[in-house]
Amino acid sequence: MKKRLPPLNWLRSFEASARLLSFTHAANELNLTQAAVSQQVKGLESQLGVALFKRLPRGLEMTEAGMAYLPAVHEAVSSLVVATEELFGQGRDRLLTVRVNLVFFTTWLTPRMGRFREEFPEIGIRFTSNIWAEDKDREADLEIRYGRGDWPDLKADCLTEDELFPVCSPELANGLPLPECPEQLSEHTLLHVIGYEEGWGYWFNQLDCEFRENSPGLQFDTLITALEMAKYGQGFALGRTSLVAGMLTNGELVAPLPQRVRASEGFYLTSPARQYLHPKAKVFRSWILEESRKSKASSSKSQLSEDIKVADIAY
Repeated sequence: MKKRLPPLNWLRSFEASARLLSFTHAANELNLTQAAVSQQVKGLESQLGVALFKRLPRGLEMTEAGMAYLPAVHEAVSSLVVATEELFGQGRDRLLTVRVNLVFFTTWLTPRMGRFREEFPEIGIRFTSNIWAEDKDREADLEIRYGRGDWPDLKADCLTEDELFPVCSPELANGLPLPECPEQLSEHTLLHVIGYEEGWGYWFNQLDCEFRENSPGLQFDTLITALEMAKYGQGFALGRTSLVAGMLTNGELVAPLPQRVRASEGFYLTSPARQYLHPKAKVFRSWILEESRKSKASSSKSQLSEDIKVADIAY
């Protein structure tokens, strides 16, 4: 038969009394009377069947049983205090920690963070990069990661629905004969990103085009560096709708070819599936999902406008 767990208030009285070696001091700390603390400790000793303290004329002395029991009780009480403050505390110094993909943070999230700060000025956020898989911050409340959204033990909300298409700088577009079809891209420098399943080979394959590369090309470990190189006229990068929309709008990049391929991978907001979500994390999650919804709606309208333009020209 399992032994019944003592009441939490008895354990708190024992922990404070053992730490301070005084029922009176423990009572002051717990906002109780000295008699109440003494009675709770007696109740604990009675249930456990052992004496935890030696009552002396001037204070307390712990028994061997009390000294053996104290570390476990102290750790349990401390953990409860920390967890309660973290989850439900009203302190303003608790930072929300978000691990985020670097290119997503730079191109998608950064332009929108002003709206979040304006709406929720009381929420402080610590952003960390997840560029290196082995350098994971296990203390993060939320993480924005790239993939298919099928990670075990994670709740994943899709933030982007992208199409893939070539992009380059306006200077490169004006200074070179641009490709008129996908195959002619092989004559130009292609900027590759290591670790992306949906790279240039995938794009050509989805268009039923032969993938040939006559130049050595350039490879990068992050998409943001490939896009920066493209902006400086160093070749063609494979753009994603959600990430290059701003660069296309402000003229940093252009899309010389009309062919687009639907991406099956994307950026997801994730959190442990069976972990309580901190209230600040819930606020951020609701906000970013609404921003995602607006972004997808805006992208759909823009694509519809482009389709109408193409149809008008064809007509």
